[in-house]
Amino acid sequence: MSRRCELTGKAVLVGHKVSHSNRKTKTRFLPNLCNVTLISDALGRSVRLRVAAASLRSVEHVGGLDAFLVKSKDEALSPNVRALKREIVKKQAASA
Repeated sequence: MSRRCELTGKAVLVGHKVSHSNRKTKTRFLPNLCNVTLISDALGRSVRLRVAAASLRSVEHVGGLDAFLVKSKDEALSPNVRALKREIVKKQAASA
């Protein structure tokens, strides 16, 4: 399982920790990933995802999982979330 947010694509960054004496040691900066269950209103079911905490706040700000996925670009989404987005768009088009 990769350390990557399924909604935004936020991943591990590499950099240096710099000491007071200016020595540099390589380090990995990991995203704050959480296992969450989000509810899709259009599909009427819950979905388990591995999401960064900042992404979770973004989902709530936009108005839920369905609204977030409709607005997001496909490049940032993981393959199974892309399939979920296609299902949601199809369901919303059928109900409209």
